[in-house]
Amino acid sequence: MAHSLADIEKEVTQLPPDARERLIRVLIDSLEPADEGDIAAAWEQEVFGRSEEIRKGTVEPASADEALARVRGTLR
Repeated sequence: MAHSLADIEKEVTQLPPDARERLIRVLIDSLEPADEGDIAAAWEQEVFGRSEEIRKGTVEPASADEALARVRGTLR
């Protein structure tokens, strides 16, 4: 039996707060991309690669102030 959105909203607002919070989490999770694990793995690989470059000395890290100054310079 299909329920209208208005019927669902009415039922949901009558749930106790903890049940509404659980439902919110379920709904938000349902909107997340299915390949989020792939994205997390890609970021992990990126971070590891950059850390290795610093460790090996192939790149020199910049301070936050220096990095922000560079970014501001490119935006002008």
